[in-house]
Amino acid sequence: MSQVLMVDDSSTVRNEVCDFLKANGLSVIPAVDGKDGLDKLRANPGIKLVVSDVNMPNMDGLTMAEKIRNELKNSTVNV
Repeated sequence: MSQVLMVDDSSTVRNEVCDFLKANGLSVIPAVDGKDGLDKLRANPGIKLVVSDVNMPNMDGLTMAEKIRNELKNSTVNV
């Protein structure tokens, strides 16, 4: 099954979005910031979509997206 990576430093937003996606039949992996999201993306090849906040500590969403594009430019992940 394809998985969605949900990245947000706000636990309230992260939980609400994860619950919504799960209620609509998707498998969701939560991450607390861009660094955590990038680590989880590298560890889970089944992730096909990344939903991310922009303003986060440790690594913001734009930096994470840039790193994903640079590292995984030939993969099937949608950023």
